[in-house]
This record gives sequence, C-alpha cells and structure tokens, in this order.
Amino acid sequence: MKALCALVAILLPFTLAAGEVLSPEEADAVKQKLAKVVPGIQVDSVRQAPMAGFYEVALGTRLMYMTHDGRYLLLGDVVDVEQRDNLTEVRRAELVATRIDAVGKENMIVIAPDQPSHHITVFTDVDCPYCAKFHRDVPKLNAAGIEVRYLLFPRSGIGSPSYQRAVSVWCSDDPIKWVGIAKAGGEVAAKECNNPVKESIQLGREVGISGTPAIILENGRMIPGYVPPPRLLAELGIAPSAAAREK
Repeated sequence: MKALCALVAILLPFTLAAGEVLSPEEADAVKQKLAKVVPGIQVDSVRQAPMAGFYEVALGTRLMYMTHDGRYLLLGDVVDVEQRDNLTEVRRAELVATRIDAVGKENMIVIAPDQPSHHITVFTDVDCPYCAKFHRDVPKLNAAGIEVRYLLFPRSGIGSPSYQRAVSVWCSDDPIKWVGIAKAGGEVAAKECNNPVKESIQLGREVGISGTPAIILENGRMIPGYVPPPRLLAELGIAPSAAAREK
C-alpha cells in the first residue's frame, strides 16, 4: 500500500490540470524544496503551472515556476506563443485583483454614480499633478457608470508632508470633498485618526506601483499613469457618452 501511495505521489503532479491547486502535503513539499534555495521564503500558494512539468509558485503577486522534480527554478514570464498571451501577466493580474478586493471599500475613498456598471481602483497621491488631472475626469467617468475607488498612496513615503496630507484627508469630515480640495492645491486642516494610508502604501509596493495615478481594472490589470476618459472607457469596453468625451 505504501508503495502504491508513493507511486501516486510521483505521478499525480503530471496529471494535474493547469491551475489546479496542490494538496497541502504536496504544497509543503514544494515549499521545503524552495526553502533550501531561498531560506525564509514566504510562499502563498502552489498550483500546477500552465505548462506541463512545472509548478506555479506565488509569493504575494510575484510568480515563479519550479519543475516537478524540484531541480529547476524559472524566473520570468510564460508566453503562449500560439495564442500570443502572456500567461504570467494574466495570472499576476488575477492575484492583484484578489489583493485589491481584500482591502474592502471601507478602506477606500469611493466616488460612485447611483448605479455603477464598472469600477476601477486608483492608487493616488494628493500632491501629484496628474492625479489632480485624473480627478477632474471623475465626473465624466461617473457619468459613464464607472465607480472610482481611491487608495491613498503618497509617493514620498510614510511621515512625509504628502503622507500627513493624505491622512488628514482620510480623517476629515468628508474625504470625498477634501481629496478634491487637496488635489487642487488647497489647504487641509491637520487631522489624525485610525487610517489605512500606511497599508495602502504597503499594498502599492507589493503590487508594483512606482508612480501615480496607477489604475487597476476589475480584472487586476494595471494601467500606469494618467489616461484620458475615452481610452479608459475603451479599456473597459464602454462606448463613451457625451458626458465622458473629452472637450
């Protein structure tokens, strides 16, 4: 019986379907092999990779691939040449979307129409000129049915003046109002309270934010930098209404 179980353990990885999650025992075995190469590595999940003979290993939103025998480790993107799809980018976007969803809207500044049909999450800095330009487009996006969710991400880091302004916006009596005032260059009264700004910075760094605004679509795909409403609507598959078109 033990011999049969051992044989199954050897053959099972090669019969897994792409994306199939490993059993806890199999995942632990992969983690132990990785720990020998990278001591202290924190693995979040292990599953069958899109290509045969490899495991997909997720570390937060970062991905690597290891052969079933544990001998080889691949760092880089997997591309389906026939379909012309970057499978690593697709999977990474899924992981990003999961992390963003886990934040919860209660930890975001949400500007929404009455009946949103889509949403975007935007890492934003209250002192970023292009974030201010994006904010002026929010009414057009709302008119097109898009809910805008802000995660405060002061690029200058924790403890900086921009960080303090972001905290003050969050702790104000009306964050939606005061985020607009701050982005327009207005003074914001200093406030302190329990706030998610530090966590937003950490999340942004985890998912690879290097500048603002950084727009995350519903599927987790990131659009770095400012983009005008028509292009953003096209990315979401929305025909622009008159209110959403650029003047």
